[in-house]
Amino acid sequence: MNATRTTDRTGVFAALRETPRPVVYLLIGVLVNQLGAFVQTFLVLYLTHREFTVGQAGIALTAYSAGAVFGTMLGGELTHRLGPRTTIITAMTGSAALLTLIPLLARPGVYVVLLVAIAGAGLVTQAYRPAAAVLLGDLMPEEHRVMGFSMMRIALNMGAALAPLVAAAVILIDWNLLLWLDAATALTYAALALLLLPNVAVAEDAPDPVPDQRTGYGVILRDRRYHLFLASVLVGSIIYVQYTVALPLDITADGHSTGLYSAVLVTASVVLILCELKITSYVKHLRPNIVGAVGTAIMGLGVAGYALAGHGAAPIILATVVFVFGVMVNGPTMFAYPSTFPAAVRARYIGTHQATFGLGMALGPTLGVLAWEQLGAGIWPLCGGLGLFAAWCAYAGIHENKTPA
Repeated sequence: MNATRTTDRTGVFAALRETPRPVVYLLIGVLVNQLGAFVQTFLVLYLTHREFTVGQAGIALTAYSAGAVFGTMLGGELTHRLGPRTTIITAMTGSAALLTLIPLLARPGVYVVLLVAIAGAGLVTQAYRPAAAVLLGDLMPEEHRVMGFSMMRIALNMGAALAPLVAAAVILIDWNLLLWLDAATALTYAALALLLLPNVAVAEDAPDPVPDQRTGYGVILRDRRYHLFLASVLVGSIIYVQYTVALPLDITADGHSTGLYSAVLVTASVVLILCELKITSYVKHLRPNIVGAVGTAIMGLGVAGYALAGHGAAPIILATVVFVFGVMVNGPTMFAYPSTFPAAVRARYIGTHQATFGLGMALGPTLGVLAWEQLGAGIWPLCGGLGLFAAWCAYAGIHENKTPA
């Protein structure tokens, strides 16, 4: 009976009932913004349509990805100095302005200026993420904090799943509408933040006896356990991205149709959207380092299962389900963990975490293609081994921050 009552208080429906209204507005803004997030996915196609070479388009995508990595660090610093609400408004307004300019600059004669605008768009577009994470961590009841980050991940994944469908319709009208619609959704998010989100200041904790360890990023540089956590995030994100990079190459090489890869993507999205909140309601009661380690190990095991791709579609779908299960177990806890640090350094911890995740997502495609060219299907056992290493880093690097340092 007691277990049932505890579940009722901390389960999915309890978390949904007790989610503060500002958090609901925040999640709506995240979803709306993600519905128009076309640039990184369609930038190469857009620029080749505008008569740029494939090489030039690839350089532009690299510039956007580099800007995105630094953007999360910038977002953490702005959140620390200006507060999360102001950071979201500033980042989304800047993103809308630069995205609107890109179609006007998409001419071969001003390629360098275009690159600067694209890198700037990546910088400001991603700067909102640490602010959103800080605001979510501050506003969500502590017992539902991990569930809150699970909700944010679902909003991001729903937007990412629907955005290609929106883009397919928009392209039939005008390619430039991709950028303008992206700008419009960013501006909508800025307006939602201005009108509906609270102006929560980043609080400072009591002065530390050693001031130089409380300023800038010095405290993170000295936090060796957090370095292990970041190593887990970096390696885990490189492994994660292989199901969108090396897997389609392997599926094609084994003679399967591209429809099978589409089925993999649909399976991953459906399972994650339908099951993540329920799984999070169970694992959030466990020790965070165990959750992070077990989920990361399961994710690596699922990716290693792609080595059986040559045996038909069923092993690929099964491996995808295992892979996504691991992501659902570790994802919310890993993303919530940086928000448990003291307020004086929280925004910077979050910014560093998200920059590391973005770096892994940026490096993953290049490393994955190189590994697949050298190893073929041997890339999957390698990913499994790296998953175990990342799991150990998560176990050793995560500790519970119950009270301010």
